[in-house]
Amino acid sequence: MSEVKLISRDQQEFTLSNEAAVLSPMLKGMISRKFAEGQEHEIRLTEISSEALRLVVNYLEYLQKYQDCAEDEDIPEFEVPTEMSLELLLAADYLNI
Repeated sequence: MSEVKLISRDQQEFTLSNEAAVLSPMLKGMISRKFAEGQEHEIRLTEISSEALRLVVNYLEYLQKYQDCAEDEDIPEFEVPTEMSLELLLAADYLNI
């Protein structure tokens, strides 16, 4: 499984599988245009703080895990701290998720 490194505005690094990353149309476009064979897969997201990017990475992993579940399956809610709601909304809008 191939991975991509996401780097936040404050230089914190997060690793995410390509399978989860491409669930964001914006990341998918960057991955398909940017990476040649053998290159380090690294995307700098200077608009997103490490706190928000951590939640984005967790959410994309959550989406990947539950995307093929049947409608009648019991899927846990994705919890978002209230104080992060606005910042996470802006990050989600930027990443088209």
